[in-house]
Amino acid sequence: MTFASTIPAAVISMAVLRAFKNATIYENNIVQTLASSAGTLSAIIFVLPGLVMIGWWQHFPFVDSFAICAIGGVLGVMYSVPLRRALVAQSSLPYPEGVAAAEVLKVGTRAGAADERNRAGLIALVSGALASAGFAAIVATRIFAGQLAGYLRAGAATTGIGFSLSLALVGAGQLIGVTVGLAILAGLFIAWGVATPVLTALHPVAGPPADVATAVWSHQVRFIGAGAIGIAAIWSLGRLARPVVSGVTSALAASRRRRGDGDDALPRTERDLPIGVVALISLACLIPLGILLATFLAGGTLAPLAAGLTIAAVIYVVIAGFFVAAACGYMAGLIGSSNSPVSGLAILAVLGASLIVLAIAHSFVASAPLELIAYALFVTAVLLCVATISNDNLQDLKTGQLVDATPWRQQVALIIGVVMGALVIPPILDLLNRAYGFAGAPNLHAGAQPLPAPQATLISALAKGVIGGQIDWRLIGIGALVGGAIVAVDEALRVRRLALPPLAVGLGIYLPASTTAPVVLGALLGWAYGRWSSRQRDPQRAKQLGILVASGLIVGESLFGVLLAGVIVVSGNASPLGLVGDSFATAANVIGTLAFIGAVAGLFAATRRLMQARS
Repeated sequence: MTFASTIPAAVISMAVLRAFKNATIYENNIVQTLASSAGTLSAIIFVLPGLVMIGWWQHFPFVDSFAICAIGGVLGVMYSVPLRRALVAQSSLPYPEGVAAAEVLKVGTRAGAADERNRAGLIALVSGALASAGFAAIVATRIFAGQLAGYLRAGAATTGIGFSLSLALVGAGQLIGVTVGLAILAGLFIAWGVATPVLTALHPVAGPPADVATAVWSHQVRFIGAGAIGIAAIWSLGRLARPVVSGVTSALAASRRRRGDGDDALPRTERDLPIGVVALISLACLIPLGILLATFLAGGTLAPLAAGLTIAAVIYVVIAGFFVAAACGYMAGLIGSSNSPVSGLAILAVLGASLIVLAIAHSFVASAPLELIAYALFVTAVLLCVATISNDNLQDLKTGQLVDATPWRQQVALIIGVVMGALVIPPILDLLNRAYGFAGAPNLHAGAQPLPAPQATLISALAKGVIGGQIDWRLIGIGALVGGAIVAVDEALRVRRLALPPLAVGLGIYLPASTTAPVVLGALLGWAYGRWSSRQRDPQRAKQLGILVASGLIVGESLFGVLLAGVIVVSGNASPLGLVGDSFATAANVIGTLAFIGAVAGLFAATRRLMQARS
């Protein structure tokens, strides 16, 4: 699991830079932007361990691992430059985490002012942060349950539902809005109300309902979700074609104006990296990318096909990278980069890479199957870096837009962050491999407790399935049909000025119910709060306080997550704060649920009192 590091970075930055009298919101924004892009590359954990799992690598070679992250990351930054105009400047996407980060920066920068509004905003932000951090801390002691789940069997049909007691996810739901929230709810219903019970009834399996339902969802329904996401992404890209073309055209026009009239020809807040520079950097990345891919094939069984495989992979990364970048940016705009299913697009990416490899080297399947699988994973890893960086960068550029930052300065910071992240990630991966290993790898030492790396396991299995001819295309095809039906419904609703965002429905199918259910709850609570806000004397102020409380919920839990991760690593204990054992689980469910309801109600009441006190 990954989370956006942008908000914790903003909070840490404001705390450190407060020591400097001339520090402004712009320095904090640059620090937040740089740290965000560096942390985003950690999503390479979704693919790269697969090379160890299949036995191709014994460890993570620094040069290869660094090059994958750096080349893919810089390409992701370059793709996000023209997409900024299409998906940020000229779009109404909510970008919940980008908005939250901007509110954090604004309130934190003005915290020392005497303005009552700013003090009220700071109180709202801190209240949300303390509530979510405190709740997460008690969950870590196991006195509160972290997740609720229930499963049932009706005849042969089995289904269930999960719910994470996460105030951060509730806050994210409030920020994404009710339209996206209801679309995710529709996806939840398709996954757990239709697909899971139907599939378990068609193929009855003995065992506890929880194990049966979870296995069917994980190994079958998620592939239906991946197919739906693929169709929804393609359709969304089709709808985005005009604004993307407009954004690229606008970027070219802006570059011409800058050459003719200098920087003063454009407002500071519209100055991206010149499109010519973007093109040159992108082309420059392709040279080391080609060398990296060719080196991977050199001296092996596939060496006679190295030229064809290298050229095909470079073209695939260039073309698919742009589409994946746009799709990820759009999804991050819908629900935030933390909740965006990058691993779902990684599924589609590895399918494409495997099919290309198979088409070119089909005659080598019998003699070099492992090498073909490894190469498909290697190419997918580069493409995933493009996707994850674009997924996160547009969120940061939205934050910049809201605080009147200069885009090109942010884009330079993003490149620096990518390089720094690429330097740090390989030794961390190697350390994890040496200490724990990854499940399924052939070189695990005796007594090891390997890390499961579920996405890497799934993506490796897909590459094996495509190249070995054992993949079940029916599930992905069913998902594509479901996605097509959702698109049709969305288009019909738009005639009446309603919407059912297809990608959000796909997310509801693909992501765990425990993650999406609290997001749906947050969206509904946000809708109710919005109706209450509209009846207040100062509706805009009431709405802003709600945004700040929701932002605080994300801030507090994220910061606590960072601290807890450090404690886990230092102690070597997966539950270092645990005070009770498994026998307390039933009581923890009840206590945690009541506390969760009380925390949500208490935050609403506190916001209401704060609004009335400052009116």
